[in-house]
Amino acid sequence: MLASSRRATASIRGRLRGPLSTLLRRGRLPGQGQQEPKEHPGAQRPQGHRAPKSSRGYPRPGRRGVRRWLPSGRQVLITTLLSTVALVGVVGYAYSQTQIPTDLKAFATQQNNVYYWADGTEMARTGEVDRQDMPLEKVPQGVQWAVLAAENETFYTDYGIDPQGIGRAVYNMATGGQTQGGSTITQQYVKNAYLSQQQTVSRKLTEMFIAIKLDQRTSKQQILEGYLNTSWFGRGAYGIQRAARAYYGKDASELNPSEGAFLASLLKGASLYDPAVRPENRARAVDRWNYTLNRMVKIGKLSAAERATYTTFPEPIDPPKQAGLTGQTGYLVDMAKQYVTTHTGISDAQFDLGGYQIYTTFEKPKVTALTDSVKAAAGRLNADPGLRVGAATVAADGRILAIYGGPGYLKQGYNNANSAIVPAGSAFTPFVYATALGQGVQRQRDTGRTPVSPTTRYNGDDQAQLMTPEGPYWDRNGKLVKGINDGGKSWGSIGLREAVEQSVNTPMLQLGLDVGLDQVRKTATDLGLLPETLGAQVPAFSLGNSTPSAVRMADAYVAFAAGGMHTDPYSVVRITRDGASVGVQKPASARVLTQDVAGQVNAALVGTVDGGTAKAAQLPGRTVAGKTGTTQDNKAGWFVGYSGQLSTAVAVFRLDAKGVEALPLDGQGDPAKSAAATNYPLDIWSTYMKTVPVE
Repeated sequence: MLASSRRATASIRGRLRGPLSTLLRRGRLPGQGQQEPKEHPGAQRPQGHRAPKSSRGYPRPGRRGVRRWLPSGRQVLITTLLSTVALVGVVGYAYSQTQIPTDLKAFATQQNNVYYWADGTEMARTGEVDRQDMPLEKVPQGVQWAVLAAENETFYTDYGIDPQGIGRAVYNMATGGQTQGGSTITQQYVKNAYLSQQQTVSRKLTEMFIAIKLDQRTSKQQILEGYLNTSWFGRGAYGIQRAARAYYGKDASELNPSEGAFLASLLKGASLYDPAVRPENRARAVDRWNYTLNRMVKIGKLSAAERATYTTFPEPIDPPKQAGLTGQTGYLVDMAKQYVTTHTGISDAQFDLGGYQIYTTFEKPKVTALTDSVKAAAGRLNADPGLRVGAATVAADGRILAIYGGPGYLKQGYNNANSAIVPAGSAFTPFVYATALGQGVQRQRDTGRTPVSPTTRYNGDDQAQLMTPEGPYWDRNGKLVKGINDGGKSWGSIGLREAVEQSVNTPMLQLGLDVGLDQVRKTATDLGLLPETLGAQVPAFSLGNSTPSAVRMADAYVAFAAGGMHTDPYSVVRITRDGASVGVQKPASARVLTQDVAGQVNAALVGTVDGGTAKAAQLPGRTVAGKTGTTQDNKAGWFVGYSGQLSTAVAVFRLDAKGVEALPLDGQGDPAKSAAATNYPLDIWSTYMKTVPVE
């Protein structure tokens, strides 16, 4: 009995010990006030006494260091479970509320795109949407599987989505990273047929929900047919049938797997894979074509024997030219379109749907005058018909005012003014000079930089040996590298400004090594030259082994006239659609050179025209600054010059049959060599600038 009573008492005490002891530690019993007892500053806590907890349980008692502030495992687990439940609930509700739209987007009801000159008058209209449905059974199996191998080889076994890919895409969009990827064929069809091309998390989730429902309610064959009929392949073509016509001049039913593999590459972006857009696209297209065919073999949809018959890339036909884009207009339209699709949220596919009004920077009188000047100079110099000319005028605020892209868009679609395959030659040397003036030189490795000025003397002799801080410069064959001047002329000791004015090579080669070719490269990119057009960092870098376009060269030079301020070139000022403004990104101006350095370079370029290699560019009553440009292998002739706040670059060159490599100008023009490389660009420039008022 006694033992039983003790056990009961112990049980009661055990039940009370937890809450009671807690109340005692907090210094109160039931019914007492909530205020905790004050502790004397000098009082010692009894051994084992715990510090009072904070109202939120932090810092956690019995923990030290950072662990006092970390949540417990139980807290983390509870929070995770609650968050998961909430997320599942939200996603489930969103999924239940998402409905498959009843109608496809109306491709055929869109308008033309309209382009306007800088004065607001209409310049051109570009065509309507080109789309034609093709039943899936008429698309060869080899072509179907080329698309699936390239885009979504698990199409027939997936549930319409790729969870891992979606997770990556959503994360990238939420964190500002790349938005591409993560889409199955079903998702891409949903985007093409029902949704916008806008890359947002909400749009991606809607796409996912519709794709799941569509996959449950529609056959895979119907989805693939819809995808092939609504996808954009470039050249204004929507759907496999119009793509087959645009690229191979045949019906989709006549395509073979090799041609299908190329068309499948266009789904990644026609502007990147269509060889007609730019020459460098061909290499990418060939790589993607090979990848797709090899992938078809790997997944068992193309035999190795048939694959072995497809060894030659199926070259697409040239795109048809739109009748309204005659003369220079087509080049201008292409340039404006490229700016729109790279500086706005409008994709190539969206743009081809039409309905946009594009207000450009191009000034019709200047475009006409530049074209007339090219023709006049060609006649005076009896220029060889094989010569190509690319020219561009850019204002100090970055506006592209005029270009000469070639003899006419319908004759030659390739834009010479935007070509990135013509070496700049000695027209590049002002960038070397500007870098040295701004940063000084370093001739010995363990010493600081030494300032240079326009009068700093350098060795101007032909065959001068090039030196690095470690000693002589040796090429890969173990030979000493020496500088070569035009005509083999030796100038002796020469000031840097005079070397620029007289286009003396050896001082510029040595100056580039002294200042650091990496620093020269940075100056060139700061002035707007594109990194991918810059050449290898060897001594020839200082003499223009880079291949910037005429647009970029004109833009870079005008910074010298603008006191060192630079603005990237642009061709579109405003875009509207259905009366609403569409945001277009206009480049900001930035200082890249000090006013002092820009002024010194400007003085050298004025001297080049007044008494140097560009005397033929002088204009009565006007200050002109500029630089001729020739290459040691005679592959190009340049003149880049400015008067006031307008800069114009003119390049003369030849191309091989495929149009991807510059050829020597030897024997071109009359008299032979000098006319093509020097006289021709100077004649074009001066004739044109005589008609252009000072700005």
